[in-house]
Amino acid sequence: MTLFPALLSGFLLGASLIIAIGAQNAFILRMGLIRNHIFWLCLVCSLSDALLIALGVAGMGAVVSGHPAMLKVVALAGAVFLAIYAALSFKRALRPEALLPTERKPMQLRSALAMCLALTFLNPHVYLDTVILIGAVSSTQEGEARIAFAAGAMAASFAWFFGLGYGARLLAPLFARRLSWQVLDFLIAAVMAALSLSLLREVFA
Repeated sequence: MTLFPALLSGFLLGASLIIAIGAQNAFILRMGLIRNHIFWLCLVCSLSDALLIALGVAGMGAVVSGHPAMLKVVALAGAVFLAIYAALSFKRALRPEALLPTERKPMQLRSALAMCLALTFLNPHVYLDTVILIGAVSSTQEGEARIAFAAGAMAASFAWFFGLGYGARLLAPLFARRLSWQVLDFLIAAVMAALSLSLLREVFA
């Protein structure tokens, strides 16, 4: 029981950082609605977070924070990628496809995984949140407590992504209407465009 406070602290911090409208979450939500490769996408997102959390707890946060130029390169690449994704989402919103999730054209697994990895690792904020912030907070823990803290943060990622991916199907009745898909894709386009502009401001600030 002595490790439970550290485990809970890590879980709550991880949850507070990941539960937000972002590129990764928007993608998982949309793929969950069309029931396309959900298990593998959720697993990749969760394992990616777990890897970054482990690196942060191991001390990589100090290395990353000491090389701001590296984060700017990632930010620029991420801004371009998100701008393209926003344009594609906007195009889908203007010309929505079929109404039911089972009728919508699925994405190939390889393409879906590539998109998922790009949305994860081309976002510099993921390094700030998982590697630097979680790594810094974990430094207040010692020994097994630090491991428990990291495990809690990782557990939050697994719980969130699998909950979001598989929970999306509960919204299926709502998304049986064309308008719902249009609204979702417009929102995704807006989120991606806003994130892209935010990254560009950071690069050229």
